[in-house]
This record gives sequence, C-alpha cells and structure tokens, in this order.
Amino acid sequence: MSALKSDLLHVLTERGFIHQVSDLDGLDAAALAGRITTYVGYDCTGPSLHVGHLLSIMMLRWLQQAGHRPITLMGGGTTRVGDPSGKDATRQLLTVDQIEANKASLRSVFARFLDYGDGPAGAAMVDNAEWLAPLNYIDFLRDVGRHFSVNRMLAMDSVKLRLERDQELSFLEFNYMILQAYDFVELSRRYGCTLQMGGSDQWGNIVNGIELGRRMGTPQLYAMTCPLITTASGAKMGKTAQGAVWLNRDLLAPYLYWQFWRNTEDADVERFLKLFTTLPMAEIARLAALRGAEINEAKKVLATEATALLHGREDADAASETARKTFEEGVAGGDLPSFGVPGASLDAGIPVLSLFVQAGLASSNGDARRQVKGGGLKVNDETLTDEQRMIGRADLVDGAVKLSLGRKKHVLVRAE
Repeated sequence: MSALKSDLLHVLTERGFIHQVSDLDGLDAAALAGRITTYVGYDCTGPSLHVGHLLSIMMLRWLQQAGHRPITLMGGGTTRVGDPSGKDATRQLLTVDQIEANKASLRSVFARFLDYGDGPAGAAMVDNAEWLAPLNYIDFLRDVGRHFSVNRMLAMDSVKLRLERDQELSFLEFNYMILQAYDFVELSRRYGCTLQMGGSDQWGNIVNGIELGRRMGTPQLYAMTCPLITTASGAKMGKTAQGAVWLNRDLLAPYLYWQFWRNTEDADVERFLKLFTTLPMAEIARLAALRGAEINEAKKVLATEATALLHGREDADAASETARKTFEEGVAGGDLPSFGVPGASLDAGIPVLSLFVQAGLASSNGDARRQVKGGGLKVNDETLTDEQRMIGRADLVDGAVKLSLGRKKHVLVRAE
C-alpha cells in the first residue's frame, strides 16, 4: 500500500475501518484535493439500528471530522423491495406508513454522531423514495436496466447463494441491486456524491453503482467497505443471547448498552477502542497495554466512551456509576433496568421463578430452576436456594426487589 496523503484515509486506515477500496490512490488524491461527498444507505426495515451498523456510522463521523460531507441515505424506496443480501428468505414487505415510522425513529440516532446543517460539510439525510417512487417502469428499463447483464446478476452472491440452496428469490428482490446502483448515480447527479461506503457484504452492489455511473456519464465514483466485525471468539458483532444490541434507548436502556461494551472480550478491547470511540491513538495504546485485572479499567473506558457517543456523557457517567455501586459496593444503582408489578400481586406473593422469567433473567421456569441449583440467582444480593419461595412486600428494599443473574445482570422489581 502506498503512503496515504489525505487525513481521511490515514485516520480510517489507522483505526482499522477499511476492508476494500475500489481505487485507493485515486480516492486518496480526491480527498486531499478537496471536499468529497460520501453516502451510506440504511433501509428502514425496523425502528432501530443495532451495534452492527455502528461501524459505517463511525466512518461517516470521521469523514465529517476531516472536513468532508456525509449523506445518510434512507431507503424509503428500496425498503419496499427488500435487500436479499445475506438472507435465506424474502423479507417481510412493509407498508409505506411502517417505513415512514421507522425512518423517523432512525433519525435520532444519526443526529448523535453527525452534525446536520447547511455548512459545506453539513450532513444531509436523503430518502431514495424521492427518485425511486415516481419512476416510470418502461423508461427505467430502457435508461438503466439495459446496462445490467442478467448473467452477471446471477453470479452475485446475494442471488447465487439463494439459488444454490433452492430458496425462492422473488423478481422484486432480484431488482434490488439495480435500484441500489441507481441510487449512486442519482446522488452523484443531485449532490455531487462520489463515494459510497458500506459493509463488506455490499461490495458487489457498490461496484455495480460505479459501473452504472461510468455507463451513464457520471464523474469518477469510488467504493469503500468496512469489515464485518466478529468478536475474538467468532461471534457476530452485536448479537447476544438476549438478542440484538439496539441503538434506540427505548429498546435498550443506556445502562444495558454500557454493560454490552463492558463485557467485551479481552482480545477485542484495543480494536473496539479504535473503532467505536474517538479517543486519541496514544490513549488507546496506553489502555491496550494494560494486563491482567487492569484490562477491566480499559473495558470501563470503552463502555463509557461508546455510551457517551450514543446517549450523551451524562447517561454514560450515570451508567458507569450504577455499575460501580452494583459491583463494587453491592447496592442497587438507580439506573438498573426495572419493571413494575401490581401491588396486589406482591400482597398475594409472586413465585420467585416466575418473577425471574418476567425480568428476562431466565427464559423459563425450568431455566430458572437450573440456575438456582447452580447458585446463579440472587434476591437482594442473597443467593436463592428455595425455588418455591414467594416474593412479597416484605422483600422490598427502598421500594424495589433486586433480582440478579450471576455478577453482571440485575433487574429491579418495583410495586406499581
């Protein structure tokens, strides 16, 4: 790799963001010569993004910090089709109202990482429904479809894998790669966008956009992908036994988000500090050099800095303090996740195993029973030994009952 001259590519390379680039030297020269406009596309398939999306969002953040302009492209149009990449079955089709609701919910997360404004480097949020929804089918086939080879489309991984497994691929999904390529052309024409970034699984789709742009007369376009992150133990980033790690606070409380990062494997701490915080590289090197039990201090810094980016410094510090009180002092921090039960239920008594299931600390009564036998469940910091125990008002301490699974998972039960 030749020596990089632009601040943008130097930072992205140094911190481990880059997996593939279509023309590294050309993009480096373009970033050095002036401001470039870059986009990442996000379909509106749900009300929240998850941690797996953070890598591309952080790339856009660093891009803006280097003086370039980021675009978050919302797939109000392509979501109506559904991206077949990495899917074994057709996505559930959403109504326009559902897509709009999801799009509105996603906006709040991007605003935590990017500065939307009218300045030269101000981020823009664009919806591809603006140009996809009004398309005339015949005109689109003639002007855009003629540039695509069915032979090449069939060789794309998103198509080939589905066909090899004898799993149905609808004609609707088959068109997705054409629409995504056309997005790049439209963004180039409308916003002067010359770079598309995304996960490495999107490489083929992004390159299609570059080729379509060449055929339709756009300026030189570029592609850059980031690696698909797995943990040191091989698990997919952002997937836990409890499900996805969501970015919207109404789906995952800041404290639980902090805990996700605090539980990072030792071998991943340095890499995640580079990717998911904005700490200087010298400070990251210092934290990465910690060994033994001291590595836990680096994990706490990772958790607090990552949480501060998404939820703000106040919530991050509160989560850190709650964890400190919970683990170091053995008291129930006020930011622990909680849920309410009717006061009448507490008066009558609630079976303890059922309560652990309601709290999400056990998947079933049988699971809770196995945890009891292994000494893994606690009520108000005392190990539970009687699986027949009933929880009532007498168990309330400062208005709540603290349920614990192991040392790291705690829920408060409050009377409504």
